[in-house]
Amino acid sequence: MLLIDKLKRQKGLTPTDKQIANYILENMTSIPSLGIEELAKQTYTSHSAIVRFSKKIGFDGYKQFRLALSETVYKDLHQLGKVDANFPFDATDTTSQISKKMADLSIEAIRKASEQLDADTLDTAAEMFTRADRIFLFAQGDSQIRARSFQNKMVKLNRFLMIAEEYADQAWNAANLSKKDCAVFITYGAKISQYDRYIKYFAKAGIPTILLTGNPTSSLHKLVDLSIIAAQDEYDFLKVGTFSSQVAFEYILDTLFSVLYAKEYQKNLINLKQKHGIIEQGALAEISSPDDLN
Repeated sequence: MLLIDKLKRQKGLTPTDKQIANYILENMTSIPSLGIEELAKQTYTSHSAIVRFSKKIGFDGYKQFRLALSETVYKDLHQLGKVDANFPFDATDTTSQISKKMADLSIEAIRKASEQLDADTLDTAAEMFTRADRIFLFAQGDSQIRARSFQNKMVKLNRFLMIAEEYADQAWNAANLSKKDCAVFITYGAKISQYDRYIKYFAKAGIPTILLTGNPTSSLHKLVDLSIIAAQDEYDFLKVGTFSSQVAFEYILDTLFSVLYAKEYQKNLINLKQKHGIIEQGALAEISSPDDLN
């Protein structure tokens, strides 16, 4: 989870901790220049309270926390125009303004997703995919569109993924998974009740599971074998569209595909050339009719 998100969510913090977090959020640009004693004075707390707060947020102490916050502030000062992820445009915007805002929103969504990505996590996901005989994708709505896009790309690696919820057959598909397979759940909110049942069943059956979500506090995290987080500044319902979350999901799935491709790059490149030859000039090439030649 990103530092700013931790400060905003305030999970597991005491009232004193929340007092410190709120002050930091309201004075982001001035905190990097504040020493621990000065911050304690401004927040009406103590030196030890600041140290404890820094450790709860995930740092060894205030010095490390302040350095991380400085980097965050620097990035925010140099980022593109800030766009509301839920209502990125309004009725008074021109077409050009809407175009610019949507571009900024997409770039920012990818930047934020990239900061949350962990190389070890991606490598582990790639290994789980490589070992699996079959890969089942559980996804609904807009997330299923991202799943289908990923499914389409994986064909290039001669891997044929299944959309588990196609034709409302998810229960049957879930029952047919084995330990040699892998189940991937793609859900931004991670609040789909049946996923909880499926993942618990898979855990008991020893079936590998991966969760791609934007909800770092979901209970599903404790149930799956691997979680990939892509939190965005996007509400569950009150929004124009699922812009940020789906841009982030597409980016992460594209990155995972690229990692898999790169693991056997030469083999995949040779396969690409061979299949391209068959489709364009070989047995699968379209044959022009006499009328086409006239």
